[in-house]
Amino acid sequence: MPDPVAWTMIEHGWAVYDADGDQVGVVHEIAGDTNADIFDGLGIKESLLGHVKYVPAEVVGRIEQGEVHLTIPGDRVATLADMHVAAEEQVLPESSTWYQRMAWWLTGRDR
Repeated sequence: MPDPVAWTMIEHGWAVYDADGDQVGVVHEIAGDTNADIFDGLGIKESLLGHVKYVPAEVVGRIEQGEVHLTIPGDRVATLADMHVAAEEQVLPESSTWYQRMAWWLTGRDR
């Protein structure tokens, strides 16, 4: 069993497991404030083309090197809300090209 690590060590691409030990996705984003040591949660992707789901810190259990273990079952992970980028999201100017807008739409940043 790997050693536990702090949330600040979590990296993009780490495996995410449900309460039963089944892999339910990979880490896509980490939400928190490292300066204040406040962990808000994770954005995980269940599949390559899937949406980024928001996993609140309250359901994150063990964090080990390369692995994040949740305290909820896999069927509940599927019902989590999509993660939205709010404050740091950029607004595309009206003069944006059609392919810039298409890229933002495909990645969910236009919402």
